[in-house]
Amino acid sequence: MSFIKIIRLLKEHIHKIKALLSKNNYSGISDIKQLPLSGSNRIYFRVIFENQETVLAAYNPDVSENIAWYSFTQHFLSKGLPVPEILARDESYRYLLLQDLGNVSLFDQLAGGFTDPVKKLYTMAVLDLVHFQTKGIDGLDLDVAYPVSAFDKKPVLWDLNYFKYYFVKPHELSFNESKLEADFQRFTDLLLIPDPAYFQYRDFQARNIMILDDKLWYIDFQGGRRGPLQYDLVSLLYQARANLPVEFRRELYMIYQNELEKFIPGSKENFSKYFPYFIYFRLMQVLGAYGFRGLIQRKGHFLNSIPFAVNNLKQLLEDHAISTEFPELTKIFKQVINLKQYEAEESTAEKLTVSINSFSFKKKGYPLDKTENGGGFVFDCRSLPNPGRIAELRNFTGRDKPIIDYLKEKVEVAQFLENAFKMVDQSITNYLDRGFDHLQVNFGCTGGQHRSVYSTEKLKTHLQKYGDDIIVDTEHHEIKD
Repeated sequence: MSFIKIIRLLKEHIHKIKALLSKNNYSGISDIKQLPLSGSNRIYFRVIFENQETVLAAYNPDVSENIAWYSFTQHFLSKGLPVPEILARDESYRYLLLQDLGNVSLFDQLAGGFTDPVKKLYTMAVLDLVHFQTKGIDGLDLDVAYPVSAFDKKPVLWDLNYFKYYFVKPHELSFNESKLEADFQRFTDLLLIPDPAYFQYRDFQARNIMILDDKLWYIDFQGGRRGPLQYDLVSLLYQARANLPVEFRRELYMIYQNELEKFIPGSKENFSKYFPYFIYFRLMQVLGAYGFRGLIQRKGHFLNSIPFAVNNLKQLLEDHAISTEFPELTKIFKQVINLKQYEAEESTAEKLTVSINSFSFKKKGYPLDKTENGGGFVFDCRSLPNPGRIAELRNFTGRDKPIIDYLKEKVEVAQFLENAFKMVDQSITNYLDRGFDHLQVNFGCTGGQHRSVYSTEKLKTHLQKYGDDIIVDTEHHEIKD
């Protein structure tokens, strides 16, 4: 989308929001600021009034989702459940005004570690979850639920196939399609055994729990449906980036079960029996989402979440193996936990890390940036002489002497690299002054084996002049070490 179109749409949103505010007798507007985008299509704005009071305005083009949002909100408020009030909506159901809960979520509180206050907040959330699941379903209008009204075979298979198509296949993992489909069917049947008579929040995790005036408030429940209890507790306890300690998970699990027993006596044994399978299911669902948002949409936050989910999967395989029940799924899981790119790395946040990659434009495309920076330099080496067209050089790579000797004699290659190095040097100098911790540099060519590899290795050598001031990582995406 062009910059001009983005500005035009922003102005249109603000115009519609002002009209909705005026219609509902809001006046004295000081400013309207767009909030950072999240993983959904919803766009949020903070409306600031002259008296410094605020409300949120939301735009969502999906009317069906908004109808569920509005209906569920009114219902939960009538049950005394702590959700933000919808103050107004326009006739199109695309723009809404909301109670402003501020910017602090339960997830934000984790930045200070697992302190006693944070543990208390998590305990409160677990207790509230039981109330949402049991009280929240009573009288809830599921006819407006979005996109489905119940946790049944269809949405379960959607999520399992989401995992297959957006995580398993992009990582080129080995599996038998027919055997995997059989495992999916059996796994679905197992998940549908527990009683589905409760409200399933669907995304009950720390980012969707806001903190205001020492009270917890709950958002993003509009995808909720009728379903079993286990899924939502898994969502909270196994949220990838939250990385809750194992003992604290167990403590919260017991608190949840004791509270649930008050509402559903005798539920503990049946709940526990199926709980591990819902952990596997949730992990597959989030890995599919991370694959789509990270590998396809190239959003760094989701890429950074993958190692945490992989670590959860590794622990789960040790604690509750399912190899005899689901052999093909287990085969895939074992490959997932051995993916080298998601292994934990020693923190280098105190230094600037320069990541240099060689890649093929025609094969996998330019490498993903796993940081929050959103990318870096991409130098196109296809304008340089191509040793891959010479039969006797074709089977060598840019790290081999025949290719090195060939390319270092080409004046245009030297000029190309001189210009590239100047730009990289300028960024490094600036990044060091400003305390940045990552710069990505990518060299691409047709096959990713000759010119791009040679350029990557030359830049690596060039950057030795910075000594210990920076850390240099190199990766050749189309050749094996």
